[in-house]
Amino acid sequence: MNVRRLIPTAAVAGAVTLGLTALSACSSSDAAEGGSDGKLDVVASFYPMQFLAEEIGGSHVSVTTLTKPGTEPHDLELSPRQIGGLGDADYILFLKGVQPAVDDAVAQAGVKNTVDAAKLTRLENHGSEVEGHDHAEGEEHEDEEHGHEGEEAGLDPHIWLDPVKYAEVAEGVGKSLEKADPDHAADYRKNTESLVAELNTLDKAYETGLKNTATKTFITTHSAFGYLAERYGLTQEGIAGIDPEAEPSPARIDEIHSVAEKNDATTVFFETLASDKTAKTLAKDLGLKTGVLDPLEGITDKSAGADYIEVMQSNLSALQKALGAK
Repeated sequence: MNVRRLIPTAAVAGAVTLGLTALSACSSSDAAEGGSDGKLDVVASFYPMQFLAEEIGGSHVSVTTLTKPGTEPHDLELSPRQIGGLGDADYILFLKGVQPAVDDAVAQAGVKNTVDAAKLTRLENHGSEVEGHDHAEGEEHEDEEHGHEGEEAGLDPHIWLDPVKYAEVAEGVGKSLEKADPDHAADYRKNTESLVAELNTLDKAYETGLKNTATKTFITTHSAFGYLAERYGLTQEGIAGIDPEAEPSPARIDEIHSVAEKNDATTVFFETLASDKTAKTLAKDLGLKTGVLDPLEGITDKSAGADYIEVMQSNLSALQKALGAK
């Protein structure tokens, strides 16, 4: 794997919190002062978008995020001041279908350089794994380049958990930053190439690390890993749809029990931003282990790494252990 500079988790959390505070208090005059350093004022909706903006933008951008560390992004509610502050941004990066409140606010902001990451790759419908996903329901993604127009609702937005799709999004973000700030286009292009190379290395690590396993099935409380499972030939079994804290029905528990026995599943995964109660209860009933599989919707002190790459590496190790990688 590529050697990366390490960013202490506390530093990341502090920077994000300060950024959110600045955004919340933003007015037209504040925005003018914030842009006086020559940096592009970028607002990211939640961590996966923040990571792209910071890695690709580098020293030429000042990034704030709408979602505080430790906050479940799907449940985010914006204050009137935050919504008003969006209009002062130079560039907004969000992922339509994940946070309804953000989708509405971005539509109202009318910022010229607004980028929807969902339009930078092809979204897919993972069937029952995303059925009932409240941040996917009712969304219609139109993108003539990728043929999204007219597709049915229910598309899975968790594209950042597939390194290949995330790299496609990174390339699109890089091009959009070049357009928004042409004076620094060369640097944005260089940073994009560097990040895509890291994501390609991560993809190869997953491909190699999950090629030979005792089982291909993993059980998780949050059905966020459909793209990852599809990419590497795995099968994701969600306990109760996409709500990580939902209580599974007795019928679903029976199904999971049968799936675990039939496929020699060993582990019930839960995530860092939700309670582990359901996972531990189910694992105890089925005689299975528990583990953390982080959907990377936010970096916290509990995250097994300081940034996207490190947490994804940790997820790979967790999957290898649970699936009996050889």
